[in-house]
Amino acid sequence: MNRAPRTTGATGLAGWSRASDPQRFETYNRWTLYVILAFEPFLALGLLTGATEYTSAGALAFALVSVVHCATAIVATRATLEVYLGRAMSARRELWFLTVATIVAVVVAFAWAAGARDPDPIVIGNVAAVAPVVAILALSPLLTTGKLMLATLAAPVIAGLAALVGGGNPVQATVPVITTALIAAGAALSFRISVWMIGVVWEQEQRRAVDARLAVAEERLRFSRDLHDVFGRTLSTVAVKSELAAELARRGDDRAPDQMLEVRQLAQDALREVRAVVEGYRAADLSTELAGAREILRSAGVDVLVAGEDADLPAQAQEALAWVVREAVTNVVRHADANRCVIELRAGAGAATLSIGNDGARTAAAARTGSGLNGLRERLATVGGTLDVHRDGAEFTLTAAVPLDPGTPAPALTTEPPPGATP
Repeated sequence: MNRAPRTTGATGLAGWSRASDPQRFETYNRWTLYVILAFEPFLALGLLTGATEYTSAGALAFALVSVVHCATAIVATRATLEVYLGRAMSARRELWFLTVATIVAVVVAFAWAAGARDPDPIVIGNVAAVAPVVAILALSPLLTTGKLMLATLAAPVIAGLAALVGGGNPVQATVPVITTALIAAGAALSFRISVWMIGVVWEQEQRRAVDARLAVAEERLRFSRDLHDVFGRTLSTVAVKSELAAELARRGDDRAPDQMLEVRQLAQDALREVRAVVEGYRAADLSTELAGAREILRSAGVDVLVAGEDADLPAQAQEALAWVVREAVTNVVRHADANRCVIELRAGAGAATLSIGNDGARTAAAARTGSGLNGLRERLATVGGTLDVHRDGAEFTLTAAVPLDPGTPAPALTTEPPPGATP
């Protein structure tokens, strides 16, 4: 499970102060699990405290076995947790040592049960189940909750068998079986929940990192789209005016210097707009864009009619439609051979509709959808607007609708052929 990056929890006081919140959370939970496992030898000796039938040598031997088994379980827990978090591929070696240590601990417990004088079956059963319970806890990160509950059945079975080997009757054997089953199930669930929480915290951290990267990518796309809109219109205008100035210069017309001065002014305006885009302060203005569209189209030799430009629209609708005017007029200049262009703005029925039609659509240009139109659709979608295009021979119409109320979506567009009005 690739849930956590290849980093470990904080180590030491200095590491703790520099660690991130997920690292601190993991460190705290890891050492909580390790401390719980470290109680194994103390728990075993505590159960043996009142059992006088065990010799001091036997108690010491069992304590040594418990210490070794406890250390093996802690190492195995660390390895299985690394596998669960996706930082390691396997924990076979650690689990193999844990299996051997668990078998040795159970065999020693059964040997005591068989050779004890006047044994206490309940004590023997509980002592024999300590090592299997700890082993199950160490294995819990690799098991699902259902499989973990099935694995916990091994501990009460061993406890019951040890009680019977120690001379107990079936009624006496049920006591360690029940207590071991409850302890094993509760401890296993607690371990599994702690491990799951560590994974969830790291998963949320990764999700936040992904969201941050997506936000940066989205902002870059916004910048690129804005720069495309700015430079697309400006460079088209510069190309048209430069061509006009060159033609006037060839004819010896005195208006050529004026056209070049306008080109210089356009370049300066574009520079200011680019700076505004980078700073995030620029907002498109509908009236300005309509006036600019009229000038650009006339400079390109296109007769233009603008209707409804005095409509009173909310600021959000004006800005959205201003971007539509900018992109559409740029496309008319760059990708059409138009003689006439009609721009019509209407407001009513809870939405503002902008229609831009021209009579010079090229076959190749109309057959594809450019990045500019895709950018417009994305921009309009953020305010609940829609965009539609219609082509009928050389007639090409772009229609955009945005809601007057930001909380309601724009009505579906019914595209009609370009209006037949003439300037």
